[in-house]
Amino acid sequence: MSDTYNFQIARADAAAVEAKEASLENAKQRALRSEIAWRGMAQRTLKMEQEREKTRVERERRNAELAGGQEAST
Repeated sequence: MSDTYNFQIARADAAAVEAKEASLENAKQRALRSEIAWRGMAQRTLKMEQEREKTRVERERRNAELAGGQEAST
């Protein structure tokens, strides 16, 4: 996992604690909205990282196939 993902999860966890400890309803609601936003960002970050890795693996596979085909023809 990336530092960005870990940071976003840490912020979401901190917002959850803040919401739990809040005595004012508006402060609690703000912290809950913050938690939801941070967790959403973390999920998007994770998905993006997975897609990048998938693309990297596919690119390496294609490059290996091309290199193998060029060696056979020379």
